[in-house]
Amino acid sequence: MILPRGTPRRAACAVAVAALMAGAGLALSGLQPRAAASSGGWVATWAASPMAPTPLQPNLAVRGFADQTVRDIVFTSVGGRRVRIRLSNTFGARPLRIGQASVGVVRDGAGLLPGTIQPVLFDGRRSVTVRAGAEVISDPVPLPVSPMERLAVSIYLPDATGPATYHEYAQQVNYVAAGDHAGDASPAAFTTRAPSWYFLDGVEVTAASRPGGSVVAFGDSITDGLGSTVGANDRWPNDLARRLDAAFGSQAPGVVDEGIGGNRILHGSACYGPSGLARFGRDVLEQAGVRDVIVLEGINDIGFSRGPDTGCEAPATRVSAAQIIAGYEKLIAAARAYRVKIFAGTLTPFRGSFAWTPAAQVTWNEVNHWIRTSHAFNGVIDFARALADPGHPEYLNPAYNSGDGLHPDDAGYAAMANAISLALLK
Repeated sequence: MILPRGTPRRAACAVAVAALMAGAGLALSGLQPRAAASSGGWVATWAASPMAPTPLQPNLAVRGFADQTVRDIVFTSVGGRRVRIRLSNTFGARPLRIGQASVGVVRDGAGLLPGTIQPVLFDGRRSVTVRAGAEVISDPVPLPVSPMERLAVSIYLPDATGPATYHEYAQQVNYVAAGDHAGDASPAAFTTRAPSWYFLDGVEVTAASRPGGSVVAFGDSITDGLGSTVGANDRWPNDLARRLDAAFGSQAPGVVDEGIGGNRILHGSACYGPSGLARFGRDVLEQAGVRDVIVLEGINDIGFSRGPDTGCEAPATRVSAAQIIAGYEKLIAAARAYRVKIFAGTLTPFRGSFAWTPAAQVTWNEVNHWIRTSHAFNGVIDFARALADPGHPEYLNPAYNSGDGLHPDDAGYAAMANAISLALLK
């Protein structure tokens, strides 16, 4: 099922969000909005923010694919009776032809459990063409999905795609095969391993009764899970999903991860995606069933303004706490226009990392003080206190440091999830 571009409610909200951004002197991304419709009982169970490939970050996405099958491995947060997928050509320069696609339950690696692989159709057809800058949502697939389950979405690309829309830091091994192997349960043909997700940017489920909606974790590499064990699904949004599932069972909301490594609120860049302001509408407000968003972003606005432009961080503009706070206020206004609750995480300690300077520490202090005391958000999650070294709160607790002084390890991400009061999300 290829869905139309927005219901009246979504269209009206998109106009409101665009007006808010324009009033701030900040543009939206300039990209076409994703195909969207009323959630209709659908809830986001997994997502990843689409990105444009760049030669500055070598990846299979730069060249693209031709007569190959991509197998993306994802981790659900909630289950349902049916599933559907979103395929993205958001950053494509030409139409993207999908020869066929499938979804199945992972057994191990690229191998699927026999009997679970199901074809994915689009308006009843196996093949679909996605125009440049657009997305499609599939027809419902009659595959029961469990919470915390690994799914494989396989996409056969018969023609040269050109540079591919992708999400760079998957913290997950994905797979590529030569030729058409979307219908294979066997892993034999999938001999190329890849660190990114390609073309897939959302998985949704539906159930007879699901009042839980979805929670979007919106941020940078700390939300993206950099520093966690690859393939273990130990990002803090994964740990939050486990806590919600244990506490609320079938009433738990979905949790989706819209972090991008290196991302900033105020400025986009070639390597680290559109700015948080530019992508908030697409990555948060258009998620199926969205009701809450947790924002943890700003550390790169501080850290990337420390020195010379390396290309990836362009523009390396020095920013103040007041500018970052103004960015938060625009996110708050956009969320409230869409009737979405917005919570803030305090910026986590980063002294000892490449991004730290004395001046950056001052800005960090000012931003966190405002988050804690302004009462601008619907609530605050004090990630900084959860991760801080008790004797030296400007540093990460050594028990939670992945090694670079900035990114937590698996234990640190668990501590972040445990710092979230489930009462906020009930």
